[in-house]
Amino acid sequence: MRFDRMEFAGSLGDLGALLPLSLGMIIMNGLDPVGLFFCVAMFYLLAGSYYRVPIAVQPMKTVGAYAVATGVSAQVIGASGLCLGAFLLLASRGNMLTLLKRFTPLPVIRGVQVSTGSLLAMQGAKMVLGTSLLQQDMSEPHLGISTLLGIPWSILLGICAMAGILFLLNNKRFPAALVVVSLGLLFGALVGKASLHIGLHGPSLLPFGLPAWADFAFALPMLVLPQLPMTLGNAVFANADLSGQLFPEAKERVTPKALCVTMGSACIIASLVGGMPMCHGAGGLAAHYRFGARTGGSNVIIGLIFLVATVALGPSLADILSLLPMAVLGVLLLFAGLELCLAVRDLTERSGLFIVFFMLVISMTVNLALAFLLGATLCWLMEQRGLRI
Repeated sequence: MRFDRMEFAGSLGDLGALLPLSLGMIIMNGLDPVGLFFCVAMFYLLAGSYYRVPIAVQPMKTVGAYAVATGVSAQVIGASGLCLGAFLLLASRGNMLTLLKRFTPLPVIRGVQVSTGSLLAMQGAKMVLGTSLLQQDMSEPHLGISTLLGIPWSILLGICAMAGILFLLNNKRFPAALVVVSLGLLFGALVGKASLHIGLHGPSLLPFGLPAWADFAFALPMLVLPQLPMTLGNAVFANADLSGQLFPEAKERVTPKALCVTMGSACIIASLVGGMPMCHGAGGLAAHYRFGARTGGSNVIIGLIFLVATVALGPSLADILSLLPMAVLGVLLLFAGLELCLAVRDLTERSGLFIVFFMLVISMTVNLALAFLLGATLCWLMEQRGLRI
């Protein structure tokens, strides 16, 4: 593992996916910031130490997006994490993943990657335009600023961040993500306000108590079942495939079964300390790689940053992180999504590309979970009947 500035820059590449939903669930759903970021830190550290290649740590997006949009209780989110964790650990046993993988051929995996990448890129563009779910009142709500001469601040900051990344994209002396994130935090510190309380802080066991049966009854159909196909398609099969492409030397470690074990364990532990369900998204891996990460050292770097900051700052860490402009996070998310879409370049057959773009349309109009199920079914029917397009 390496610990140089490129690994440091790559470790910051996925903040665009991690921070908006994390902060949203802390603000809208009352999750414990200490428990949440402590689990993020430990998940980064343990995953990087085991896999020894870059591995993403992200909120489960279906759960997070629904939770922020509806304001469900922290107990419901905890119940969803326990259910998802139990399923993933169960899936890692026996031949269940082998059977599921049989119905997930390469075009379906590429469809998941392109759909996920497109959704991430669109969300990043919304954050730059100031129209995302968390930016309804003003373009930079955490900084208390909206427009300058009638132009949303998010657009102005987004243009600057985009120019900085394009100019420094292949610069190893001044890595793009490191420079842009640092300048973004500096800008936020100048115009925003954040409370700072230094001390020693640690997570609490069951800060909201055990979820009630009613919480499980609500979480299962509304959060867990819609999340499962996306997790299997994107965080298990697509992530293992992308990691194998980028780091063939780690193929024996980054397997669907291992990913299920680490994600399942993280979801259960996070739920017990007031955190959020987490996964290893393929888009996050693409982001880390795009901005310079090549070894598990990037995970160790970002994990130690989150760990030290959480222990030292406690609940005020959420205030500090909210100083990073959402437009900057949006630009990182945009580049991560476009990088993930490029995984489709190894598909040359028309039938495979048809499956990919069919799934993309379903993802854009309905959701990724249904796209995964319909894409796998269509691919199976085409193989059974020998259809070619």
